[in-house]
Amino acid sequence: MKRAASLCGIILAAGESTRMGKDKALLPWPPGRASAGQTFLSAAIRAVSDFNDMVVVVVGKNEDVLGPLIFADGASLVCNPAPERGQFSSLQIGLQKALDLGRDAVMITLVDRPPANSATLKALCDVFNSAPDEIWAVIPEYGGKHGHPLLADRSMIEVFLKAPANATARDIEHQNLEHIQYLSVEDPLVAVNVNTPQDYEVLVSAFLK
Repeated sequence: MKRAASLCGIILAAGESTRMGKDKALLPWPPGRASAGQTFLSAAIRAVSDFNDMVVVVVGKNEDVLGPLIFADGASLVCNPAPERGQFSSLQIGLQKALDLGRDAVMITLVDRPPANSATLKALCDVFNSAPDEIWAVIPEYGGKHGHPLLADRSMIEVFLKAPANATARDIEHQNLEHIQYLSVEDPLVAVNVNTPQDYEVLVSAFLK
C-alpha cells in the first residue's frame, strides 16, 4: 500500500569531532571543484532538501558557528543542550522536532560523511513510499554494510522516542528487524565514515580518481 509520507530531513551535526580536530560539518565537499564554500553540511542540506518538505539540523555547542550556514541553505535547526549524552540523544531531539512540525516520516543522516547521490535517495524514497504497513524503515546497504540515510515512518519514530537514553539506533534497529527493509545500492557513500583527518584524505583521494 502506498504511504503518503510527509518527509522531514534530519541531519545530526551536534558532535564535537574530537578525533578530526575540527568540526566535520565544515569539511570542504566536493573536493577539486569550483564550488568554494561547499561543505559536508551544505552538501547534505542541499541533497536532502530535494526529497523532503523541510530539513532540520541538530546542533550542539557548535550552534553559533553552524547556525548561519544552516539558515543560508534554507534549513532550520534545533539544539541538543547536552550533546555529551551521545548521538542517540540528538536523534531523539531531531525526531521530536519533526513531529512538532507536523511531519510523520523522516530521512535521517549524519553530517560526518558526504551525502548519498541523488539516484540513491530517490530509490530509497520510492521503496519507502511503496512499502507495506509492516515496514517501518528503509535502510541502504552497500558491500554488506548498512548505512545512511535511514527513512522511518511514524511507528519507527515512536520506537526511537520511547527508547532509553542510553540506547543506540543500532540497538533499536536490531530489535525491530521484522519492520525494516534493507535496500542494496551501488553507492559507497552510504556506508562511508569520516572520523579522522586520514579518513578524509582517503575519501578525497578516492573521489578525485
